[in-house]
Amino acid sequence: MSSKVPRLAIGLVHYPILDGQKDVVATNITNFDIHDIARAARVYGVEKYYIIHPVREQLMFVERVLDHWRTGTGSKYNPMRRTALTQVKTAENVEMALKDWGVPQALTIATHARSLEGAPFFSFQDLRATLHEKDQPVLLLFGTGFGLTEEFMRSCGGILESIKGAPPDDYRHLSVRSAVSIILDRVMGPW
Repeated sequence: MSSKVPRLAIGLVHYPILDGQKDVVATNITNFDIHDIARAARVYGVEKYYIIHPVREQLMFVERVLDHWRTGTGSKYNPMRRTALTQVKTAENVEMALKDWGVPQALTIATHARSLEGAPFFSFQDLRATLHEKDQPVLLLFGTGFGLTEEFMRSCGGILESIKGAPPDDYRHLSVRSAVSIILDRVMGPW
């Protein structure tokens, strides 16, 4: 494995997302997703964590939360959280996140609980090799709600294999926070 630090950014996408009736919606940003995913990103050396939403008021909510923990009273109350939140950024869409990151050659990989037939497929091992051995920067995208739309996923450079549930029922309804932690460990963990 290369001694170079892999270049990975992650994005939590809130639009275009499917709801329970398979309608395309924009989901709300949650406080838990801001904090918990930032902490996992910090543990695994993620360069940037983008919270991606097209509605300015939702992004303003994120900025208020970040201000509280980075410079407000929260920064004194919990300095570890301030450290975890330093890499969190907001963007209105994936293109703006890539522009902000400044890595135009980054490969975009979408995650999903189920496979998508005909889309380029990356196993966890493939993505790990892409990051660690091929030295390819990656923007790894996670959906909210009932997942990213098929059209959005097909616009990405590939789809990451899904986390499989235990037999016999293969239950696949993790919170996005849990899925991010599991995936980051598989592709960035020191094993």
